[in-house]
Amino acid sequence: GEALPLQRFPPSSKQPVPASYTAACQPHKLPARPLRRPAKVCQAGDAYTREKFKPQPTRDLEKEKRRLQNILATGKDDTEDELKRVLIQKKEEETPEPDRFEELINEIQERREFLAEMEALGQGRKYEGIVLTEISQKLHEMEIIDKKRSEEMRKIMTKPFPVGNKSNLQD
Repeated sequence: GEALPLQRFPPSSKQPVPASYTAACQPHKLPARPLRRPAKVCQAGDAYTREKFKPQPTRDLEKEKRRLQNILATGKDDTEDELKRVLIQKKEEETPEPDRFEELINEIQERREFLAEMEALGQGRKYEGIVLTEISQKLHEMEIIDKKRSEEMRKIMTKPFPVGNKSNLQD
């Protein structure tokens, strides 16, 4: 439990170490006083001062007041309705309704490509009946759409134009 000796003994096989080396390796003497600062010195510095809290508004207070007034007056939150309307409008704008006739053309083309791939792999006879049946169903659906469109066009083209006085046209 005693302290270690301050000087080192060189191994017996080696020559003694020069005196300059031993002086540099000797531990420093501890100071007479401890290196602690008194409490008054610590308190005098900036260590114990805190920044003053400055709250920043995180939202528009006037807008919040109007929203709460609407809730109390109508019983509903208008911002939720506005968000729903905006989302619905965006969805409608992004996805215009595709033409069914064009879809059918694309589907028929896909089935023809599939059949060609199967024939290249030697499986053409296995899928030929199924694919041709699907293609004929698509063609039949295209004929029905074509008839409806031509009927609508006929109605538009044969619609009688108003004839007579200008006063009748304004009514």
